[in-house]
Amino acid sequence: MPSAKIAISIDADALSELDELVRRGVAASRSQLIQEAVHERLARLKRTRLAAECAKLDPDAERGDAETWLVAESPWPEY
Repeated sequence: MPSAKIAISIDADALSELDELVRRGVAASRSQLIQEAVHERLARLKRTRLAAECAKLDPDAERGDAETWLVAESPWPEY
């Protein structure tokens, strides 16, 4: 996927930490470190959103629905 160039503002302490990580070889560049951080944060937000949506489910209602659907199904075919 092609990359887009953007401009960001970052405080001096965080920039120093980024530069130290690049110097130690953790990443090839500041850009790579920031890209990885953004990807990790986006993935974490997706997991958090899924967990929040799952928390809204009523376990008893879900179990009841599952049992109702299972009763209505035909038996497994013989192989």
